[in-house]
Amino acid sequence: MTDLLYSDVEEDLRASVRDLLKAKASPEALLARVETAEGYDLKLWRTLADEVGVAGLAVPEELGGHGASAREVAVVAEELGRSVAPVPFLGSVVLATTALVRASAADFVRQLASGSAIGALAVPLSTAPGAGFPSSVTVSASGTLSGRVGTVADASVADLLVVPAAGPDGPGLYVVSAGDATVSELVSFDLTRRVADVTLANAPAVLVASGAEAASALEEALLFGAGILASEQTGVAEWALTETVTYLKGRYQFGRPVGGFQSLKHRLANLYTDLVQARAAARYAADCLATGTDVPIAVAVAQARVAPIAVHATEEAIQLHGGIGMTWEHPAHLCLKRAKADEIALGTPGKHRARLAELLNLPL
Repeated sequence: MTDLLYSDVEEDLRASVRDLLKAKASPEALLARVETAEGYDLKLWRTLADEVGVAGLAVPEELGGHGASAREVAVVAEELGRSVAPVPFLGSVVLATTALVRASAADFVRQLASGSAIGALAVPLSTAPGAGFPSSVTVSASGTLSGRVGTVADASVADLLVVPAAGPDGPGLYVVSAGDATVSELVSFDLTRRVADVTLANAPAVLVASGAEAASALEEALLFGAGILASEQTGVAEWALTETVTYLKGRYQFGRPVGGFQSLKHRLANLYTDLVQARAAARYAADCLATGTDVPIAVAVAQARVAPIAVHATEEAIQLHGGIGMTWEHPAHLCLKRAKADEIALGTPGKHRARLAELLNLPL
């Protein structure tokens, strides 16, 4: 195992992303945007993709990327979690790009890595690693795809859909232009990450992987997604703790800061120890993804532990902010919704605990 502390390169990347998000994705701007039909901030996304290079961060250099590892991707995810920025990072960079890289679909990878196109992996956002290959989309004799996939993350802004489909010769991984599909955005619980239903009716498609290669590419994308998601959840939890401490220091009652009351100190201390655990689990998962060591186990541990911590931290943030925390004008509710949606995304903590028991041969 390598050093889990953040490297200088990772800290520089964090600073660049954080400064950009502070300038372009302030809480005020975020609250104003999520109330509109537009939802996503594609201008911010283009800046992140073009100037910071997050779109091709973990893509090999020979495919037009920067050749970084999962550790750097996790740092970006952590910062995006802190700001709950409405950008298609999870769907395009983490899920779709990973699946295409594993499928060796060079031309499509270059499009996503350059930021010229946005991708989405056409599986329900709740799909967990180890769930098996989906069969909701089928392949016709002519190679077109038909079927429906519900609650696909970031599909409403995608240009390319990476679609797992079942054909007469077994599983296949296909790329479909979003213009050849019917994408219906749903009313999402998390307003900063939209989901949509994708319907295909004899849609032309390009086969990029088949058989065991397709199944492996999909599984690796889901594992990568679940592992990186733990870093996003850590960022959400860190925001909740930091903002709550700042608020309680400045909120006075009975002539003293509210944060000085012992019972609140204890709650904040518990949140801090939880955050330390979350960061350790998320960093270990990112490092295992980078080195290819114990990946399924590390990802299952991270999701089983970090997801509940993010939810608890955001719940505490709303409670400890008092009346203002309950209002629509404060961003705490957006972080709680992201934490709750992430708890379901790519497998619930219960599913990951069950998966961990299987991997370690433990009795359920």
